[in-house]
Amino acid sequence: MNSRLILSQLKKHAPFTALGTASGILLVALFTFGKVPRNVSETLFWGLHPLHVLLSAHVTAAMYRLNGRRNLFRTILIGYIGSIGIATLSDSLIPFAGEWLLDFPHRELRIGFIEKWWLVNPLAFAGIAMAWFLPRTRFPHAGHVFISTWASMFHMITAMNAIESPAVIAASGVFLFLSVWIPCCTSDIIFPLLWTVRLE
Repeated sequence: MNSRLILSQLKKHAPFTALGTASGILLVALFTFGKVPRNVSETLFWGLHPLHVLLSAHVTAAMYRLNGRRNLFRTILIGYIGSIGIATLSDSLIPFAGEWLLDFPHRELRIGFIEKWWLVNPLAFAGIAMAWFLPRTRFPHAGHVFISTWASMFHMITAMNAIESPAVIAASGVFLFLSVWIPCCTSDIIFPLLWTVRLE
């Protein structure tokens, strides 16, 4: 295995990212033009972000298990860092950067593994346990991308005004794409494979 394997995996999973981004843009349009209360978006974020961590931990740890050794400690370490660290980047940090740059009026940084540690951290370990006993990645990665897309978007919707212009919605889509493509594919593919292969 080498860097070409990683590139082929990224290309293979690109359709999930593109479709997830399109669904996220549709959601922000529906929620803003429909004047859905911000607290609904916040509640949905806090439901989807922990689920994202669960799926991310499962896929990250499973990718390592399928391509590496049966090392329990490393599986736990890779699954936890790959899910908590990168899900926080995807769902919170990149969306917040978009909110700040687009000057959204209600922007607020939400760090799940700290604010709701009692929910997010156990789900990360549950995902790792699932991967240890059932190391499968295809369906969980597709689910991971969609859940991540929606979590990131609800983070941004919570910071918006009731109605935003089409230009703002389109600009939000750029940050949404970045928040999904880079972190999710990194956690699911690149990060675990870096522990099992030497890049050439």
